[in-house]
Amino acid sequence: MPTPVSVEDRAVTKPPLLLLVDDDATSLLVLGGYLKRFGFAVVTASGGEQALELLGEREFDLLISDLRMPGMDGITLLQEMHTRNVTIPFIVVTACGSIESAVDAMRQGAYDYLEKPFNPDSLQLTVQRALDYHRAMTENRQIRAYLQECFTFQNIITVNPAMKETLEMAAKVTSFPQTTVAIYGESGTGKEVLARAIHFATTGMPTRFVAINCAAIPEHLMESELFGHVKGAFTGAERDREGKFSQAGNGTLLLDEVGDMPLPLQAKLLRALQERTFEKIGSNQLIPITCRVIVATNANLSQRVEAGSFREDLYHRVNVFPLSIPPLRERKDDIWQICEYVLAELQQHLGKPLPGISQRAMDVILGHDWPGNVRELRNRLERAAILTSGDLIRPEHLGLCQGDAQQQGGAQDVYSPCTTYNLQLPTQSLSLASLTSRILTITLERCKGNKSKAAQLLKIDRKMFYRD
Repeated sequence: MPTPVSVEDRAVTKPPLLLLVDDDATSLLVLGGYLKRFGFAVVTASGGEQALELLGEREFDLLISDLRMPGMDGITLLQEMHTRNVTIPFIVVTACGSIESAVDAMRQGAYDYLEKPFNPDSLQLTVQRALDYHRAMTENRQIRAYLQECFTFQNIITVNPAMKETLEMAAKVTSFPQTTVAIYGESGTGKEVLARAIHFATTGMPTRFVAINCAAIPEHLMESELFGHVKGAFTGAERDREGKFSQAGNGTLLLDEVGDMPLPLQAKLLRALQERTFEKIGSNQLIPITCRVIVATNANLSQRVEAGSFREDLYHRVNVFPLSIPPLRERKDDIWQICEYVLAELQQHLGKPLPGISQRAMDVILGHDWPGNVRELRNRLERAAILTSGDLIRPEHLGLCQGDAQQQGGAQDVYSPCTTYNLQLPTQSLSLASLTSRILTITLERCKGNKSKAAQLLKIDRKMFYRD
């Protein structure tokens, strides 16, 4: 007999709430008695119709229903729950000799079944497994929702025309999950971020995103990492291993720094991509490739083809849908917004008040070439946010050469995403056109003639500053 949950244990966390459905009052009494002893909270319903009413009134963690009931039976109740998008685990109860009906219910989405008369050990184990499964699925959905929120095209900040064009093209390929994508860009520009955005925006069921750095895996292990191996395929292969292609399933496989892949393996990758099949090392069984392949590199693959370090046929095979991410030095019109976004993130990560950026610090940031691109900028801002003890990040906090940044003092040394400028508008009545012109003029003066910066501050199109 399972040990009942103690009163102290029940007090720590709220017990799971179970809904029991049966037209037999005795069965409800017996089943409810067992479950209460195990520490579960129980609500009962005498039929499917009443169960649906209760499901509409409160949230339950699990439902246990008899299959055979007058009016709405267990199968119909299960189908109605699917229609209403109720996703809690459903366990059916059946009498001995009616297992076939229970199996049919499981085909339609029931988690498991219980036989009458109830075995207390099996009852507790089945219910606990169903609750654990539901909790894991709920957490997975929450994690996926969080990742989808983090890795979306909307979170890739840009006003740069070239970057906007890249994002527009990337959005178009999401409707074609089998198309191979090639992402080109310097280190730190956000190639993996773009790859994840494509993955999460691609239509279809929730799938896995698997990444492998082709430059970080030793050559003799790379084939096994990609395709997997069977037990005994080579010395040290003590068990079967799934490769990255298998792990990706119907999702996305990112081959990062594909330009550094050894030439012998490039031939095997080419064959796999052409045939959409592969073999594990030591096996002759063909396994279909069902994932999207995205390659990313900071190298110029066409130059490597000319140099003989990258196969020309593989280049044409992976270069189906090329996307190019410009370096940060070519999209400095994005820097202000990136700083604003990163500082908002750091406020939560570091638990410090959100700092602003002084004008001299912003001059240093805009004057730097950022060879490490967005990654370097983010690291510098994190360093500065940790070092600053006031409300402004200043040049000395960044750890960069200040160059010829103009020295400014006092209140004028303020350039902050969190600061609202006092435009000091006149109190007399103005027409809308005059008021708009005044705001544009003052903001442009505050931004020292930088139209992109002023447009970002006002959240308007830069073209507004060129109108009569």
